[in-house]
Amino acid sequence: MSEQQPPNTAAAAMESARSQFHTMTGHDNCTATGIKARPEGGWSVLFDVVELARIPASTSVVATYRVDVDADGGLCGFERLRRYTRGATDG
Repeated sequence: MSEQQPPNTAAAAMESARSQFHTMTGHDNCTATGIKARPEGGWSVLFDVVELARIPASTSVVATYRVDVDADGGLCGFERLRRYTRGATDG
């Protein structure tokens, strides 16, 4: 069995964040909408998650979460930044 390597690319950090976010919350269908390196090391990833599916889909409730992982890929924390209906636009 191989030991997990620290994420050395944005894509690897995103997958690490997604996996750990799913473990903590159960949200398994999340879409990455942003990623950036944190000044202290590690990565901050934004995920959009459907929290309440409705019909029509344009009325579903979506939330944006920020998930932070350290330089070794460990979860540092996450928080919900906003909730909105899928059909809403930024104004």
